Parts: sequence; C-alpha cells; structure tokens
Amino acid sequence: MKQAVDINGKPYNRVLLISVLLLGSFCTILNQTLLATAFPVLMKDFKISASTVQWLTTGFMLVNGIMIPITAWMMNKFSSKKLYLFAMITFLIGTLQCFLAPSFNLLLIGRLIQTIGVGVSMPLLQTIMLTIFPPEKRGAAMGMTGIVIGLAPALGPTLSGWIIDHYHWRDLFGMIIPIVVIVIVLAFFFMKSVIPLSNPSIDILSVILSTLGFGSLLYGFSSVGNDGWGSKIVISTLILGIILIALFSRRQLKLEHPFLELRVFKEPVFMIAAILSGVTNMAMVGAEMVIPLYIQNIRGESAFHSGLMLLPGALVMGAMMPITGIIFDKYGAKRLAITGMFILTAATAPFAFLTETTPILYIIVLYAIRMFGISMVMMPVTTSGMNALPEKLITHGTAVNNTFRQIASSIGTAILISVLTNVTTSKLPDKTMLKTTPLAYKEGATTATLSGYHAAFLVAIVFGILGLTISLFLKKNPVINKDAGKEEAGQ
Repeated sequence: MKQAVDINGKPYNRVLLISVLLLGSFCTILNQTLLATAFPVLMKDFKISASTVQWLTTGFMLVNGIMIPITAWMMNKFSSKKLYLFAMITFLIGTLQCFLAPSFNLLLIGRLIQTIGVGVSMPLLQTIMLTIFPPEKRGAAMGMTGIVIGLAPALGPTLSGWIIDHYHWRDLFGMIIPIVVIVIVLAFFFMKSVIPLSNPSIDILSVILSTLGFGSLLYGFSSVGNDGWGSKIVISTLILGIILIALFSRRQLKLEHPFLELRVFKEPVFMIAAILSGVTNMAMVGAEMVIPLYIQNIRGESAFHSGLMLLPGALVMGAMMPITGIIFDKYGAKRLAITGMFILTAATAPFAFLTETTPILYIIVLYAIRMFGISMVMMPVTTSGMNALPEKLITHGTAVNNTFRQIASSIGTAILISVLTNVTTSKLPDKTMLKTTPLAYKEGATTATLSGYHAAFLVAIVFGILGLTISLFLKKNPVINKDAGKEEAGQ
C-alpha cells in the first residue's frame, strides 16, 4: 500500500494512527457495560433505589444516541485529530469525575460527560477506518473496528464483576484513567486529520429536533422494562419521539445541506445493510440481556459468573471479526450474512427449551456459536452498505447506521424484556398458594419464569429468521460506489 497522506498531503504512519484510535475507542466503548455488576454496590454506598441507579445506563444510552447524529456534522466541520482529542479529553474529564464523585448526582454527571466522548469516538473510529483504506480493503479494516465495537462491551460485565469482587467500584474508573492519559499523549503525535472537511453550517432547529426526538424515543424504549408498554410515560415519550423524528427527517430532506443526510437510504444496498445490521443487533443485544437473567435467576449464579459464562462468546466474536473482514473483501457480504444469520438462528432455537438443569457448558457453547454467527454478519454487512456510498456521504452513512443500530438495540431489548415479564406474570400461580402450599407455589413460580424465558427466546428466533430473510436481498458481489474509484458490481 502506498504512503498514507493526510488531508494536507503530509505523510503519516497508518499503523500508529490505527493503534491509537483502537486503544482509545476500546476504553470509551468498554464503558457501555462496565457498570453492569456494580449497581448493587452503588445502591448500598449512595443509599439509592434500583430505578435511580439505572440512570447510569439509561443516561449513557440517551446521550450516546443523541450525540451520534451530531457527530456527523462535527466530522465534516472539525479536523479528525482535533475531534478525537476532544472526545478523549472529554471522556477523561468524565472518568475523573466518576472516580472522585462524592455523591450519586455527581457520579451521574460524570457518566454523562463520559458519554459525550463515547458518542463522538465510536462513529469517528468507523469513519476514519473507511476513509483511510480503499474500498477493496475496508472489510479487513472494519474487522479490526469490530474487535473494539463487539469485544469491549462484551468484556465489561466480566471485568466489572471481578473488580467489584476484589477491589472498590471506583477502580472501575481508576484503571482506565492512566490508559486514556497515554492515549491522549500519543494522539497529539500520531493522530492526523484524514477526513475531508466541507465546513457545513449548523441548523439549530435540526439539532433541537434530533436531540429531543432521538432522546425521547430511546427513553421510551428504555422505560418499557420497568413500566411496561401501557405506561403513560412510555406511550407519550414514544409518540413524541416518533413525531419529532418525522419532523426532523422531513426537514433534512428539504435542506440543501442537511444536518444529517438521510438520502443515503436512496441507495438500496445501504438501506438493506442498515436494516439487517439493526435486526442483527436486536437479536444480539436482547439475548445478551435475557441469558444473564436466566443464569442468575434460575441457576442462582452471581452476576460475575454469569458475565464469565458469556466471555468465551465475546472472545470468539473478537477473534472472528478480522477473519470475516478479510473474507468479505474477497467474496462480499451476501454468503457471509446468510451463513451467519442461519447459525445465529439455529443456535438461538435451543434456548427456547431451557430447563432448570440445562448444563452450563451447553449454554456457554451455544452462546459462543451465536456470537460466531453474529461476527459473520455485523461488520461485513455494515462495510457493504458503506462501500455503496460516495466518499462525501461516509460520515453521514456512519452516523445513520449507528443511530439506526442504537434504536434497534433499544427496541429489541424492550420487546424481549417485556415479553419475558408479561409471560412470567401471566403464568404465576395464585399468591394464596404461598401460604397454603409454599413448595407448590415455588415450583409454579419457577415454571412461570422459565415460560417467560422460552417466550423471549422464541421472539429472538423470529428476529433471526427476519434477518436471514433480509440477507437474501444482499448483492452477491461487493458493491463499490463509482465515486470510490471502482465500477459497481452486479448480482
């Protein structure tokens, strides 16, 4: 590969730039799930309720979802070096505040500051990788990105469980601080401005509609687990979110220089890839929530051990991401996606028949097979969609794809958790049995809970079948937009 040059024509070391980018992004994305097992300890330390501590996750998700569309504008307005330094310094400030927080309110504020850095760094990572590599090598490049995006959140629960068991919850943040400081120092020397700038003006009304619309929609779906679909808050926030996003979308299609270019959906390859990526995320994230609940509630394992059981699956996905990226560069996404979705669906089916005595090793292996299937779909499909766009729309394509995936994850989780809750509740034995025949009530409650898990996994199977069906519409050969330097390949 010829010498890499930045937007000013100056040469730079591509390997060092990528290394700094991946290390920093790993730290930021790891934080999505790093507090997974710390909630009970935080509730005890700060004397707060479960619904209050949940804001550390809900707030993180909301700000992240809001920041992703804004980042598309920022990437076209500011140099990628300055933007990356902004993301990492903001993340460091938030992490320091979390580490030192004397109260829950200050911990939450620190968490939200962290999330601004995450919301910028994740789309920036993908856009830079798509920009500095030619289309025919983007599969391998996005495979490396997939290691970070897929592996970091999956490692969070296991790592946090181990630290909570052996150290203090503050160490969850303390261990990251020196690494982020090193990343910032290295970024000053090795990060370069590589994304072409167009200096767009900002449309304030678009920012307001985007922030309130996506924020309201994500809040609505995140509230379903606790409040149910019939809750006035859930219904009102979902309706408000849909209305504001519709107004936002209408405005973007009328603006000559939109805040977020939604015309990327006019490219059929991108649209199919975005939908399939979203459905895959629904299948992955929803099941990632339900499986640990089964392991903890039915099998009586700790949060740490439940996270540990999912670790082999995370490692399988991390190991496979670069391999599937290389395969994509040679053969395209269609065969990979069909095979991956079939494996994902087939490996999900046995979870619909879990019992109290299902061997733990069986669950670990099945989950690893699911993640193997997901690794064949996630990054190859995303890359195929991006390759179909002209270079000038890569930043918008990345933002649209990430926003779509974030919303799909929230929808998938909300659906599975609500199905699990509703089926379990409907099948619970009469509470009078608790006094008359407590053993029979306990047995009935366990059966009801298992029925809830079975129903949730049946829905996850439906997600898998839906994804498998959509994957049939992908192009057989790689599709590369003419603006990216190659002619389009047909089916």
